[in-house]
Amino acid sequence: MAGKDKTIAKRLSSFSFLNLPKDSKKVDVRSFILSQSKHTTTSPHNDPSSSLPSRPIRRRFWKDVLVKEVPEGHQIHLDTRPVRTPSSKTPLVIPRHKPHLATAIALEWDLLTTAQQASKQHFIPLTSLVGRAEQIREADTHSTNNKLRREIVDMVMRYLDTDTLLCWSPEPTSTPQQEPTMGGREPTLRELQIETAVPIITYLTTHVWPGVEIHPVADGEGSIIPAAQPDTTKHVIRGWIAALPAYELAGLERAVLAGKGLLGAIRLVVEWSEHLAELRPDGQEKRFGVEEAATAASLEVAWQTRMWGEVEDTHDVEKEDLRRQLGSVVLLVAGEGEEAEAQLSDVGSGWRRVKERSVEEELKRQQSWR
Repeated sequence: MAGKDKTIAKRLSSFSFLNLPKDSKKVDVRSFILSQSKHTTTSPHNDPSSSLPSRPIRRRFWKDVLVKEVPEGHQIHLDTRPVRTPSSKTPLVIPRHKPHLATAIALEWDLLTTAQQASKQHFIPLTSLVGRAEQIREADTHSTNNKLRREIVDMVMRYLDTDTLLCWSPEPTSTPQQEPTMGGREPTLRELQIETAVPIITYLTTHVWPGVEIHPVADGEGSIIPAAQPDTTKHVIRGWIAALPAYELAGLERAVLAGKGLLGAIRLVVEWSEHLAELRPDGQEKRFGVEEAATAASLEVAWQTRMWGEVEDTHDVEKEDLRRQLGSVVLLVAGEGEEAEAQLSDVGSGWRRVKERSVEEELKRQQSWR
């Protein structure tokens, strides 16, 4: 073992920063290295735990973001360069009848501050969403048995038996935390859940899937294990989802993942899709928009934070991000119209509120590295 230490010491003697004693035969190499490490200052460039990036931050290489019309539709240009799809690397083309969608994509690219942000999907969610829709559309043209489409249908159908709209809280035996309001007692969580879920379920079983039965999967009165929907109900809903156009299917996938529920997502897509306009009743006074969908998806969280308080930089950010994600679905499936333009304004405000903190943090990090 001593011979091995002598060999190690001889090799390490060439490194001046160790300052090994001249008589390296008598040194305990292991103890010496440990003692030296206590007095060694780690450089941020070789410290694996350092938060410094492996390469310097590059500011965005474009000055202006433009929407240009082409024969196929609309393209987003960074100065003279067109934005390309993540999968096929071809120029991203927005259908001609979706000008608000093109404007929203240009908006999110104009909000980027560095080139690295363009490689992260959470900075360009609408661009990635359109890329997903184009990926589905391209797969549809190459195969009648689209594997990607089947995978999306299987994924969203798993949310049916655990849908947040169908999971109701049990009736509380007592409500000591709730104080009576001026108009009477505060409604319970169960009452709010039923009040929110019933109109959505009624709409779907009347206008989208007439005659289909949808039952609560957890009504709070029996087993905690969710009850499955009837096989006929699953078969009808699965077939309806599988036949959706590419943009509607991509929008449904995004809404399901954002809201953790299937029925509310379908209700939102049906309300705004230009291809599903025949399912909407004539003379409808109030539309089911982003705010209604977000309220239905986060009902329990809103009820709990109203009772116990909100965690700063957590609940408020999640609230805005949920509305941003659902707003991107509206822009994806909607066509031209004043309603879609109003949603564009709301989504733009949400984008700015959600990204405000991340942009400030990015600038602070860049200043600290200079």
